[in-house]
Amino acid sequence: MPSIQKRWLMLAVLFLARTTMALQFQTVASTGPLLRDALSIDFAALGTLIGLYMLPGVFIALPGGMLGQRFGSKRVMLAGLALMAVGGLLMTLAESFGTAALARVVSGTGAVLMSVLIARMVTDWFVGREIVTAMAIVISSWPLGLAIGLVLFGPLAAAAGWSVVMDFAAFAAALALLLVAAFYRDPSGMPAASARLTLDLTRREWLLMIIAGVSWGAFNVAYVVVISFAPELFTARGYSATDASRIVSLIGWLLIPSIPLAGALIEKFGRPNLFMFGSFLIVVAALVALPYASQILIPFAVLVLVIGIPGGPLMALPAQALRPESRASGMGIFFTVFYVMMAVLPGTAGLVRESVGECCGARAVRCRAGALVRRRSPVVPCGKAVARIKQ
Repeated sequence: MPSIQKRWLMLAVLFLARTTMALQFQTVASTGPLLRDALSIDFAALGTLIGLYMLPGVFIALPGGMLGQRFGSKRVMLAGLALMAVGGLLMTLAESFGTAALARVVSGTGAVLMSVLIARMVTDWFVGREIVTAMAIVISSWPLGLAIGLVLFGPLAAAAGWSVVMDFAAFAAALALLLVAAFYRDPSGMPAASARLTLDLTRREWLLMIIAGVSWGAFNVAYVVVISFAPELFTARGYSATDASRIVSLIGWLLIPSIPLAGALIEKFGRPNLFMFGSFLIVVAALVALPYASQILIPFAVLVLVIGIPGGPLMALPAQALRPESRASGMGIFFTVFYVMMAVLPGTAGLVRESVGECCGARAVRCRAGALVRRRSPVVPCGKAVARIKQ
């Protein structure tokens, strides 16, 4: 098979494997009401089960990269997929919160190993070629998997029970394991596996991986914060809760085509930094305008169209800085920083949201009288808030 066809085949295999990660992550959220009844848990425990899937990333990403450096990317990725399958099956058998939590940690550990090594494997095949496009395609597997789960898992759980959804995710991981084992091959000329576990990075590589990880983490945290708090903003403007959720969900659906399309366009025209910085400025301007705009859909539409542009270039940053022999460990550092930010900053955003207060619904804006109202009590209608200030 010609080299150009081979690397795109490898990308397709890795794309399908990474989609199973998003599928498994979505299982708990999509079966939440049934899980709460079956395990006798409250919403806080349900949210904990969702978050536990990502928690291992803080501790496993760096060792996972080192293991990939020592034993080879494919072997460690297969081990990660095996852990995802085992964790999914354990979740099926869960009759208590403790067992379910253990299952999520096991499957989440496997997902972290797979995620770190996929980034290295895509880099191995595409560095110096279509790296931005390839990274954009592979990261679009995440919103695709979530979208499939949103559409499929609710009806499946209602018809056959929540455990069938867990079985489905475990089967998908096992199928991905067979797919990777059968078809994935490392490109020729790759450095041999290290004889020992080591972090063989230069000072420059350390610094650049931390900067890249912070950039990727900030981008993802911003996305999470937007989809978490934007529905409340729309309901404050008179939209129903259902309509607000549907409008905000457009971000996820449009990210599936927009991320790879933007990556391909950046690859064609060059200037990735210009595209990244330009899109960041536009997104920031749209977010700042969102609470204040009289026509809220206008800045939101701009946000939806532009927010996917930086995805591919950001994920391609490590490929530009790491030597072939340090890619696995470097990706471990990159993802460790990312997972720490994902664990800490969304909660910080929630604290900020609690502290800034509201006016005229879910916003802290200047009301008709020109006064900025800050509050911690239930929502105060704008007119009453202004009256209080005048008193």
